[in-house]
Amino acid sequence: MFGGKMNLNHATTLKYPSQFIGRSTLNYRTKNRSVKSNSVTFVAVKPLSVILQTNESENLHSNNVSSSSAPANYRKDSPLLSQMNTVGIIGGVSATSTLDFAEKLVEWSSQEGEENLPFIICSDPELRKQLSSCGGSFHVNTRNACLDLDFAPVLQNLRSKTAFLEQSGARCIVMPCHVSHIWHSEVSEGCSVPFLHMGDCVAEELKEANLKPLEAGSNVRIGVLATDTTLTARYYQEKLQNEGFEVVLPDKAAMEHTVVPAIEALNRKDIEGARNLLRVAIQVLLVRAVNVVVLASDEMRCLLPPDDPLLKKCIHPVDALARSTIKWAQSDNLRKTFET
Repeated sequence: MFGGKMNLNHATTLKYPSQFIGRSTLNYRTKNRSVKSNSVTFVAVKPLSVILQTNESENLHSNNVSSSSAPANYRKDSPLLSQMNTVGIIGGVSATSTLDFAEKLVEWSSQEGEENLPFIICSDPELRKQLSSCGGSFHVNTRNACLDLDFAPVLQNLRSKTAFLEQSGARCIVMPCHVSHIWHSEVSEGCSVPFLHMGDCVAEELKEANLKPLEAGSNVRIGVLATDTTLTARYYQEKLQNEGFEVVLPDKAAMEHTVVPAIEALNRKDIEGARNLLRVAIQVLLVRAVNVVVLASDEMRCLLPPDDPLLKKCIHPVDALARSTIKWAQSDNLRKTFET
């Protein structure tokens, strides 16, 4: 969808977790599964001489810096980036979606001549495996039941990433991943910087849109379309209902005959079949007088072509998160926040 360039002035090499820092020079193209190619292409980037090394058994508070290669003025406790609008990004189930989010930060933040946002991405293949394995386990569980299962390693991993990003200079942290948000409250607890929630970003944008009910005597209705994992977590429902919206979910028949088959078709690389089923799923919600449909799934986010008229009735949480992140970074109150 976006064919932009990112420039990288800073890069570090880590044994764990893998990450990169961006302000420009990294060129890449991302291809969603809805396109024939499914590759992510990187141009080789020569990293700086500062090398952070951590082992999985080490606490992230004890990062080792190679003394032979680090600049003379580099201290062990120095943050990698010191700008007040530095964004920390925790990668999730899809590395491609994480890079797509970063590309949006670069492109959208510079549309009005603003300097690209400084950011740090922490993308760990082990975390992606953990989050991917969680998806199937949530099929019949409520959020609390999910958290009662043995997912402590996932929570610990997310907390470690948060601590790492804080120490690296991030002044705001985001997770462009639906599954990761199941633990958002637990991960953000004790975090010393703002930790944006995709559900809050969606609810805030819809509230600011000043939508009017499509049926007299009813509240504004918002549809939420996602896989069972995200629907079971209920965080979109909770955030939207807290803002006074009536949330409409696909019923069991719609899930069984449209949403689930759409994902199955996508996995078979039947793109046209998946698109048609997604269109039906959206239409089913629209006929129930919803104003907007939240496409809360990585698979659904880029499945429809950009010119599809149905997209005008949809909102993508990851896009809302990107817009809210830029809004935070460009806020007039940002400097005051960190000076007090």
